[in-house]
Amino acid sequence: MSTTTARTVELDITNVAHGGVFVARHEGRVVLVPDTLPGERVRARIVDENEKRFWRAETLEVLTPSEHRRPHVWAEASVDREPSERAGGAEFGHIELAHQRTLKHQVLAEGLERFAGVAPEFTVAAVDGETPDGTRWRTRVSLHVDQHGNIGPYASRSHHVVPVDDLPLAIEAVAEAAKLEELPHGTTSIDIVASSTGTVRVLTRADEAGGGDRRRGGGRGRRGGPKPVRPAADPIRELVGEREFIVDANGFWQVHRQAATTLQQAVSAAIDDARFDPRAANLDLYGGVGLLAAGVGDRFGATTRITTVESDERATEYAGENLSEWVGAQAVTAKVDAFLRSEIATGSRIERSRYATATVVLDPPRSGAGAEIVAMLGELRPASIVYVACDPIALSRDVALLAEQGYELDHLAAYDLFPNTHHLEAVAGFSRTA
Repeated sequence: MSTTTARTVELDITNVAHGGVFVARHEGRVVLVPDTLPGERVRARIVDENEKRFWRAETLEVLTPSEHRRPHVWAEASVDREPSERAGGAEFGHIELAHQRTLKHQVLAEGLERFAGVAPEFTVAAVDGETPDGTRWRTRVSLHVDQHGNIGPYASRSHHVVPVDDLPLAIEAVAEAAKLEELPHGTTSIDIVASSTGTVRVLTRADEAGGGDRRRGGGRGRRGGPKPVRPAADPIRELVGEREFIVDANGFWQVHRQAATTLQQAVSAAIDDARFDPRAANLDLYGGVGLLAAGVGDRFGATTRITTVESDERATEYAGENLSEWVGAQAVTAKVDAFLRSEIATGSRIERSRYATATVVLDPPRSGAGAEIVAMLGELRPASIVYVACDPIALSRDVALLAEQGYELDHLAAYDLFPNTHHLEAVAGFSRTA
């Protein structure tokens, strides 16, 4: 937070920014403000003046509401509460659902124009079976426990636990399972997981030292304090179409109840029949348990050759089982950069030639693929790349990097797989032009 005394000001909100915040100006400086939307005038408190490029503020009162404002879908996250007591994780919950998608489209379109100089046509589509208010979609929820035993999410940009009565973004089974009365001693965080086959698991974690609240919310990384103890392997089964996938209950799987199906179909649709060679050295990078590779195999047949690469050994073991019916499929445990580096350094002329007609499915972490991975892909020169992105700015930067390697963006679809948050998922298709 700021080292200066907080000031209360009135701000006119002019635009949306990446990250679930909105833009105003004060004293010639950009101010980033949550819990509002363009067209509103708000009373806000400046809470951070330390950044050179912008300040941060928190909304205290909406003076002139937008026509797109609605009552927040989560009472504990409403602007009516003190900023420090607003539950994090539903930063767009005060905005009409259709307008949320308009704002998400704007963020991605502006990112692509700014970083990559392209302006493709696309929409941010709702998924099948979405509720009218965008609630009841999360199949996985992480909650935290403070030193007083309070259970809830963190407040935004904070490690303060906000006790809540409900989890409206969670499916009913998860919301019910979250109503816990007793926890093992020393529990600092809780993961609640509901599979599409009906299994519900409650996984508790504790610092090795016990007590305290040190696990970072909303991400896969950690910072500060002892490392939380990870529960033992606990596989569950997820159903996508008529196919089952073995997944570790504590491992990565798409959060929205329709996300796995939506993305598998989207990746398959982004592959050009005319360019796909089932005998080529096709890759599924950051492949997890093989969800996207299986979609490729289902579309192009049991003899499709595809290698899924994933650094998590347990996920790779499950990928091997999940892809076992495809003769040409294999699952490799490796970091993607190390795998590509090895392919470049040790691949024979014949092996390297198989990349010339290959399709690479790329599903990197939120930070994107980055310059090193893109450069190595450019050296292998696959015919096509299908990129699954959960961050619009990281995708935009990588579109520019891929263009430098001779790849043109020729397909873009976006999906609202995180209603009432600022997140979206995009699937981009690239073809080699040079």
